[in-house]
Amino acid sequence: MTTVLFVCTGNIFRSVAAEYALKAHLGPDSGYLVGSAGIEAVPQPLHPVILARLREKGADPSRHAQRRLTRELVEASDLVVAMGLDHREFILRRFGRRAPLFNELCYGREEPILDVHEAVPDWEVNQEAARDYAFSVIESVWAAMPALLARLPRR
Repeated sequence: MTTVLFVCTGNIFRSVAAEYALKAHLGPDSGYLVGSAGIEAVPQPLHPVILARLREKGADPSRHAQRRLTRELVEASDLVVAMGLDHREFILRRFGRRAPLFNELCYGREEPILDVHEAVPDWEVNQEAARDYAFSVIESVWAAMPALLARLPRR
């Protein structure tokens, strides 16, 4: 079985969107084990807006268990994908492993997927912009899956 691991900061938004998008595109009998983790992963639930949007896309992340990135997870994964530049640097520095950015793997672009607070600095008072940005990330991750599928390692 080939293992794919998506990594972001908290394991409650970007890596989760990628995990469930890939699972939805692969189907249950794909021969891939797909997961996600966060470099910080401070305990918190998925935001209801993220949960609802992923459900609208046909995924059910209601049983998602947030987890922190560990050496064991990295070493057990055939492909580790970083959602942001800081994640890629963390994986290399901490575990000595190179991890492509999501957009690098899908499109050959050295372009991170920003977290909400990076893209919408006033997100706490501008909830509509934060929601719109989160939705756009989920849509772009979902749309990237055919490109990612074409580049997945096979065992």
